[in-house]
Amino acid sequence: MSQITGRMSIQASATALEKAHSGRGVLLDGAPGMQPARVIILGGGVVGFHAAENAVGLQAGVTILDRLLALERISNHFGIKARVLYSNKTSIAEHVARADLVIGAVLIPGAAVPKLGTRAMLGTMQPGAVLVDVAIDQGGCFETSYATTHAEPTYLVDGIMHYCVTNMPGRVARTSTYALNKATLPHIIQLANLGWWAALRADPHLRADLNIWNGKITCAPVAQALEYESTLPEATLAE
Repeated sequence: MSQITGRMSIQASATALEKAHSGRGVLLDGAPGMQPARVIILGGGVVGFHAAENAVGLQAGVTILDRLLALERISNHFGIKARVLYSNKTSIAEHVARADLVIGAVLIPGAAVPKLGTRAMLGTMQPGAVLVDVAIDQGGCFETSYATTHAEPTYLVDGIMHYCVTNMPGRVARTSTYALNKATLPHIIQLANLGWWAALRADPHLRADLNIWNGKITCAPVAQALEYESTLPEATLAE
């Protein structure tokens, strides 16, 4: 779903950038003699990577901001097709101010995401620029974000278009359903054949997905966000 969401973020923002939708009236890939749209992607994880893949494929001007651990991998993949820079408050503010489109692709598994984009930043941006907050399902990474729907996906704050739809893959339900079925079916078969207890004890990937068992939270980020103690899944299943 993160792969689809990343791709959807570019597809949706292309429409939001159109003048008829109160955007800047900018074509992502530009035109002969014209600069392409400046796309800033905050976060180079699964969502950010696939957003960059689509934006690069459309020949937009792409800059990815991330932390040190992901920089080398992302840079090696995109080469000269996208700029890959270290993310901090200064670099975010600098690049957001010049952007036509900003994709917020920050993820902290099981926990709320930090607010990387502030209300003050909107005043530095070009009118009609678009913010797509992919992290809205976990609270959003822009201070001015609130959840929207597929029926009414966008709203304006200080002249900046916000697209904050929860469950973005729902816009392409057929593709999403088949992709999700393909990814989950092997695990479902394993659970059916072994039973959930034996399957989780045998498969570390399934075991890592256990959130709560026997009154104990076994997902550390969830426990931290709710200010509870966490227990390792291995310890819980051994009881």
